[in-house]
Amino acid sequence: MSDLSGETSRRTPSRVHVVVNSQSERALRIANSVETGLASHGIGTSRESDDSESVPFGTAQPTEVPVLNSTDLILVIGGDGTMLRAAEIGRESGAAILGVNLGHVGFLAEAEEEDLAFVIDSVAGGRWSVEERLALDVLVVGSGPAGRKVVDHTWALNEISLEKHAREKMISVLAHVDEHPLSRWGCDGVICATPTGSTAYAFSAGGPIVWPEVSALLLLPISAHSLFARPAVIAPTSVIRLDLSPESDAVMWADGRRMIAIAAGSSIEVRAHVQPVRFARLVTSPFTDRLVAKFQLPVDGWRGSTGAGGE
Repeated sequence: MSDLSGETSRRTPSRVHVVVNSQSERALRIANSVETGLASHGIGTSRESDDSESVPFGTAQPTEVPVLNSTDLILVIGGDGTMLRAAEIGRESGAAILGVNLGHVGFLAEAEEEDLAFVIDSVAGGRWSVEERLALDVLVVGSGPAGRKVVDHTWALNEISLEKHAREKMISVLAHVDEHPLSRWGCDGVICATPTGSTAYAFSAGGPIVWPEVSALLLLPISAHSLFARPAVIAPTSVIRLDLSPESDAVMWADGRRMIAIAAGSSIEVRAHVQPVRFARLVTSPFTDRLVAKFQLPVDGWRGSTGAGGE
C-alpha cells in the first residue's frame, strides 16, 4: 500500500501506544478491546489519556510524554481533539498516528468503530502506509530593552489563530509574505493554516479546501473590515509575518489547544516546519472520496438525479 509520496510500509510496529479519550466510557471500552486484540498477535501496547486540556505552550513539552520512536504506532481512540493530542505526543519521534473516530466529523481519523477488527489485523500484518502532513513552525517576536527577540516558539498541525483579546474591540494586523507587506486588516483575527487544517477552523472562516498532496500555507483574516479580505494560498517556502499594531492586544491559539497572550506591537512568524506529522493509512482512497463521505456532500444533482443528465 502506497502513501502520497510512494512510501510503502510492510512492517509490524514494535509497539502500539494507545491514546484514548478518557472522558468517554465507550472509548475506554474500545481501547481495552484493541489492546486485547493486539496482544493476541504478540504486539505490546502502552496507554495514555488525552485528558490534559492545558498543554504547555512553546518550547516546553507536554508532561509525561512516553519514549516513542519511528517504529512505533500511535493508535487514537476518540475524535479530532484526541488526534491533535496524539500529534503533540508523537511528532518529534516520527511515530505514525492512526485514528479510530468516535467524534462527529473525524476528518483526521482513518477508521470508524465498526472497522476495529480490520484495524487490528492490518496493524498486526503490517498492512499500512505512511502519509506525511505539513506542520507549521511558529515564532512569537516581541520588543524588549535589547530590541526585538523571540519570546516564544510553538508548532501546529492544523492552524494558528491570532485573535482579539477583547470582544468589543477589533485588532489591527499587517500581514507580510517574505518581508513584503500584503495587507492591513482591522479584524477579529487572522488564521494561518496547513492543507490539513483547511477542513478545520479555516474552513469555517471561509477558506478553501486544500488537498493534502498540495504543499502550501493558507492565510485568511477573520471578519475583516476591509475591501481586501480574501484567503490566500502561499508557497510552502515563504514566511508569513503578522505584525500586531501597538494599540492591539491579542491571544494566539495553536490547534485550539495551546494559547499565549500576544503583547501589543508583537509579531508572529509562520513557516513550514522541517518535521512533518506522519499519519498511518490503511486504505488508499482518494481525498475526494474522504471529503464527500465526511461532509456528506451531495453528488447526485440538486434535483436528486442519479444520471448524467436525467430528470
